[in-house]
Parts: sequence; C-alpha cells; structure tokens
Amino acid sequence: MLAPTPEATSYCTNVVYLSGFLDVRSVAEVREELNQLIDSSDGDVIVDLEALDALDATGLGLLVATHRRTQLLGRQLVLRHPVPSVVRILAVTRLHRILHVERTPLPISA
Repeated sequence: MLAPTPEATSYCTNVVYLSGFLDVRSVAEVREELNQLIDSSDGDVIVDLEALDALDATGLGLLVATHRRTQLLGRQLVLRHPVPSVVRILAVTRLHRILHVERTPLPISA
C-alpha cells in the first residue's frame, strides 16, 4: 500500500493534479488546495485524475462537496482523465451522472 506523498497535488491555472490515493489521510490537504484554487480563480475547476490510483468514501465526499461549492458559484467541477478503477467507482456510486467526467479518448487502431 502506498502512502500519500506531500507532492500528491499541484495546480496550474485552474487545474489540480492528483496522484496516489485520495483517502482519509490525504483528503484534508486536497480540500485545502481545492478551496484555495476556487477562491483565487475564475471559471471551471479541473481535477486531473490521470495519476490517481484509488479513492475511498472520503475522497468521493470531497469531490461531491467541491462540486456543490462550484455550482453555488456558477462554475463547474470537471474530473479529467480518470483511470478505469476510478471510473468504475464513479459508475457504481452513480456519481458519473452528477459529476462532469472527461474520460481519456481511446486510441484508434487501424
């Protein structure tokens, strides 16, 4: 089991990049960064999940809370490039119907 690292998140413009696990141990740090990003920027808030290995119920709760906060401000939370395991969790919980998810396009083979 990998522990979250302090470099687990970073942001550039309106994008937060997550890696490792979004769980009870890392959710406080990520919440702080997302709130800082929301407070200091305009437009949609994009969370890049390409390097995220897994998330638990507290991670899902953070995504829902961030979604609600951005909606109240007339903005949108965008989950970009989730890995298949995260897509499955979003589908099982039916959060893919509420949250805006931008999946990685499949490569076209000849």
